[in-house]
Amino acid sequence: MTKHNNSANSEKNAAYRTLVSPELMDEFKEKILDIIVMKKKYRDKNYSAKMLASDLATNMRYLSAVISLRFHTNYSSFVNKFRIEEAMSILTDSRYQDLRIEDVSDMVGFANRQSFYTSFTRITGTTPKEYRKQHS
Repeated sequence: MTKHNNSANSEKNAAYRTLVSPELMDEFKEKILDIIVMKKKYRDKNYSAKMLASDLATNMRYLSAVISLRFHTNYSSFVNKFRIEEAMSILTDSRYQDLRIEDVSDMVGFANRQSFYTSFTRITGTTPKEYRKQHS
């Protein structure tokens, strides 16, 4: 079995993070929050990190660095956090008690039921169905 030297690769990956100034990172952070949260792009299952980078007029490496350093996560986990928070709100709202779990998943931007269940359980420690039952 061949051993790979990952230290050179990690140094290369870490180097691009220093190319973005803290001020620019903070500016990108605010713009990311505006697009993903305020404009609710997290609901768009087709809105990718590549599209976000394009909307910010930057590249994927810088976007990845900003999300990693300012939000301490990756793009998918960042977006899924907002999806799950909204799903939790919908699941406990009596106005939506007749909605199927799959409908809630679709409303908040998940492409499929399995990724919704996986993310929901990872973040809350319970399934969406159990969560609804516990909070109704």
